[in-house]
Amino acid sequence: MPIVTTTEMFKKAYEGHYAIGAFNVNNMEIIQGITEAAAEVRSPLILQVSAGARKYAKHVYLMKLIEAAIEDTGLPICVHLDHGDSFELCKSCIDGGFSSVMIDGSHLSFEENIALTKKVVDYAHDKGVVVEGEIGRLAGVEDEIKVKAEDSSYTHPDEVEEFVSRTGCDSLAIAIGTSHGAFKFKPGTNPQLRFDILAEVEKRLPGFPIVLHGASSVIPKYVEIINANGGQLKDAIGIPEEMLREAAAMAVCKINIDSDLRLAMTAGIRETMAKYPDAFDPRKYLTPARDYIRELVKAKIVNVLGSDGKAE
Repeated sequence: MPIVTTTEMFKKAYEGHYAIGAFNVNNMEIIQGITEAAAEVRSPLILQVSAGARKYAKHVYLMKLIEAAIEDTGLPICVHLDHGDSFELCKSCIDGGFSSVMIDGSHLSFEENIALTKKVVDYAHDKGVVVEGEIGRLAGVEDEIKVKAEDSSYTHPDEVEEFVSRTGCDSLAIAIGTSHGAFKFKPGTNPQLRFDILAEVEKRLPGFPIVLHGASSVIPKYVEIINANGGQLKDAIGIPEEMLREAAAMAVCKINIDSDLRLAMTAGIRETMAKYPDAFDPRKYLTPARDYIRELVKAKIVNVLGSDGKAE
C-alpha cells in the first residue's frame, strides 16, 4: 500500500465521530512502536514529522523507515509535516514524498496567513498533496514552537469560513485551550477546553475536518516512572482524555500526540537505566522504551480516538 492522504480518512472519521491519531516520529523505535500498535488494532495512522525531527534524523531516513512500516503493517498511513513555518519547507516536504503538510501562519496577520496558506495550497494541490492551515495560536514549547501564554489566542469562529474559502485548505487547526508540551496548565487549575468555540466552528464549517494540536494527556504512569528515576516533571499536567473523546465525537478528525510519546519513551529508558546502571547496549533500554510507546498508542487509539478497526 502506498502512502495515502488524509482525504478519505477524515471523511470517514467525521461521519463516524472518531479521530485519527497524528503521532510525531523521530527515530526507528518510535515509528515501530506506533505502527505495531496500530496494526494490532487495525487503525489508520498519520505519522507526522516536525522541522526539528527532519534535521535530527534526516528526511531520507525517516521516509525509508515509514515506507518499511507500511510494507510491514499494510496500514493506510499518511506522512504529514507538522508546523511547517515557510513555503520553502512545505515545498521541500511535498517534493520529498510527504502526502500532507501543515503551513502554520498563525503568528502572522490574518491576511498574511491567508496569502501564505494559499501559496502552499496551490503548490500542494498541483502535486496531489493535502494542506492543513491554522488560525489561533497555542501556547507552550515543543521543538522549535515557543509561544508565551500572553501571546496565545483562541480561534475566532467568525474568521474560519473566510479563511477556508480563500485558502482552499483541506483541514484546519484551531485553538480551544490545548497547548504544546507537558506543562499545559498551572498546578491546581482545572483543565478546560472551549467546546463552545469548537461547536461554533463546526456550525460554520459543516463536514469540514478540524485538528487539535497540543493534545497530549501527560499520562500519569509515565510521569511517575520518570520522577521515580531522577526526573523533574512533578507539575506536568495534560489534557484530560475524556475531553479529547468529546472533541473526537464532534468535528475534530485529527488529534496530535507528541509529548505523550516522549514521556513514554523517556520512562522506558530511565526505568531500565536505573535498574541496570551498567547497561551500555542501546537495545537494552530502547526495547522497553519502544514497548511503552506501543502500549501508549494502543490505549490512545482504543480509548480516546476510537479509530480501532477502521483501517481497510
